[in-house]
Order: sequence, then structure tokens, then C-alpha cells
Amino acid sequence: MPGRWIEAGRAYASPATAGQQAMPIDTSGDDPRKAQRFRDAALPYLDDVYTLARYLLRNADDADDAVQECYLRALKHFDSYRGPAMKPWLFAILRNVCRAEYARRAGAPTTDIDALPDDAAQTPLWHEAQETPETQILRQRDASAVQQLVAALAEPFRETFVLREIHNLSYREIADIVAAPVGTVMSRLARARAMLRSAWTAGEEQKT
Repeated sequence: MPGRWIEAGRAYASPATAGQQAMPIDTSGDDPRKAQRFRDAALPYLDDVYTLARYLLRNADDADDAVQECYLRALKHFDSYRGPAMKPWLFAILRNVCRAEYARRAGAPTTDIDALPDDAAQTPLWHEAQETPETQILRQRDASAVQQLVAALAEPFRETFVLREIHNLSYREIADIVAAPVGTVMSRLARARAMLRSAWTAGEEQKT
């Protein structure tokens, strides 16, 4: 996973949750053994869940609320949890929470999101084996600039890109989270990369 994207993801980690040793919800009223098992299983992914929420909702307060609701739902259904892996399971719950927020805002774009542009199949710049002028430019951008580029993507592409490039999930794991075919995930990811490539180019042209 490219270091620049890791840094951008970490920059979104909440000061209130980074390294936090307490759950974002009160588990005192639950079975102590269940609560401890839940803490052990879910706490290591708290920062990851928050990072995804920040990218999806683009608002710190909304992200805090979404993480709270995600963990409440996860605790409620923990007795019936048998898999998949904990991290994708939490992401799937968080996505449902965030989708409810999108519906409330009634502003998420949904038209032609899976149309693939002609240049989308190109190898993404940050996966190229050899050093290129583009990768040099990318390393010079700070985490804030990277966040702005990703945040500007439409929701389906932003979501897929973050799950793949920042959280390093497999295509199958992403497909399970977003309830879409693997081919759709690959298409959205390719388009997200193409749009980011165009944004980088436009940004550099404005500087010259």
C-alpha cells in the first residue's frame, strides 16, 4: 500500500480515537464476557472505521456519530457474528450507517457511476514499478492535498478507492461490503484512479 495514501488515511484518524483504549460505546450493561470479546475483536479497527467514516461523510462530527452507531449495531449483533473477517464486517455495518445519512441528505450521485472511461484501464501511477515524474509529484503532495483529491471523488468511487488503496481490502471483500459484483468494484476503482490522475495533471498545469 503506497506510503502517501497511508499517511493520508492516518491524517484522518481522530485525535479522540487514535490509540484509544476504550470503546466508543458504553458496554457496562451487557454480559461482561460478551463485552470483553467484542472489545478484543472490534477495538483494533476503531481508527480504521473512523478513517473510512471521515472519507465517506467528509465531516468529523458526522463521522463520530457514524462510528458510534456502527459499534452499537455491531455489539447488538455480535452474538450472531460468524464472519467474514471483523474489519470487513465492521466496514459493511458502517457503510449501511453512512448510506442512511446519504439518503437523509438526498445528495449522493448515482447516475452512470459504473461507466468506464477509455483510459481507466491504465496502470495507476502509484502502482507503476519504475520511477516517473508523476510519482515524484505525488510524493511532494502533503497528506492534506491527497485528502482533498480523494474527497472530491463522487461517493461510489471514493468509497471503493479508500477501501482498496487505504485499507488494502481485496476486490472480493469490497464487493461483499458494497453488495456489488467484483467487476463493478474493479470498474469503479479504475474510474476513481483515472479521475485522480486527471486531477493531478490539472493541478500541476495550474502551477505552471
